[in-house]
Amino acid sequence: MIKLMLLAGTGGFLGTVSRFAASRYFAEHFPSAFPYGTFTVNVVGCLLIGLIYGIAEKGQFISAEWRLFLTVGFCGGFTTFSAFAVENMSMLRNNDFFNFFFYTGSSIFVGLLATFVGIMVIKMF
Repeated sequence: MIKLMLLAGTGGFLGTVSRFAASRYFAEHFPSAFPYGTFTVNVVGCLLIGLIYGIAEKGQFISAEWRLFLTVGFCGGFTTFSAFAVENMSMLRNNDFFNFFFYTGSSIFVGLLATFVGIMVIKMF
């Protein structure tokens, strides 16, 4: 269990550092009101997790440990949106349309609501 936590944690650290570097690069080189760094990181993270899961489903190309390091660790640290996307793809693949729409809608709505509440709480103090 400790080995798995270290794999996920190391991947998460590298993903987080990569996200930070990418966001900094875009902020410095493409200043804009549009969050190009975050948008790019989310799209790249989705592509990466899709590639990793696609490779993993094809056979024994990636061990369970490497998959954990790359998906939960790196992609999880790089962007949580990639995990959101792969979970939704799984629901669609399983024709679980109710949970797909509920999960997608509630994730967006509750995420925005939580952000709003957090801002309002801080403004109160």
